[in-house]
Amino acid sequence: MPIAFNPHQTNPSVEFPQAWERAAQVKLLVLDVDGVLTNGQVFFGQDGKELMKAFDIQDGLGIKLLQQCGIETAVITGRNSKMVLARCEELGIKHVFMGVENKAIALSELLKRTAHTAADCAVMGDDWPDLPMMKQAGLRVSPAQGHEAVREFAHFVTSKAGGYGAVRELCDLILKAQNRYEALLTQARN
Repeated sequence: MPIAFNPHQTNPSVEFPQAWERAAQVKLLVLDVDGVLTNGQVFFGQDGKELMKAFDIQDGLGIKLLQQCGIETAVITGRNSKMVLARCEELGIKHVFMGVENKAIALSELLKRTAHTAADCAVMGDDWPDLPMMKQAGLRVSPAQGHEAVREFAHFVTSKAGGYGAVRELCDLILKAQNRYEALLTQARN
């Protein structure tokens, strides 16, 4: 059973050693969108077109901090969305796969493009379509509200829900496990 991350834990390596060890190896973070970067709600207009999605601003900063440390980021999602594309552009996420039916195939393609291995990869997903790509990852992560089957399969379950800081928790875990968190925090304070 995975252990939920407590961002205020003074020694997180003791609380979740397997996730900690895996996070120390991450060179590529792959995220689903709905239920991970958003809360999973999609608002449609009368014309049937998607109107709105909400993204957590702290998740965005966490992604930028990983990129600043040389950790690549990617999005693999089953839906097509101009809002997602715009958010990825804003965050500098270069690898965006949208409208994907088989996320495992997309992840395999991404690994070829980036020359990373599956062991280098962390994947955060929240529902059954994410399981095949999570299976390939060195670090499998679910947000707090992820489907029960996903939470049970994950190495790590965040204490926050998707769209409400779950991605930031994962980013902080990776930064702490790689001994980069404190230097970045000191830099932010100065």
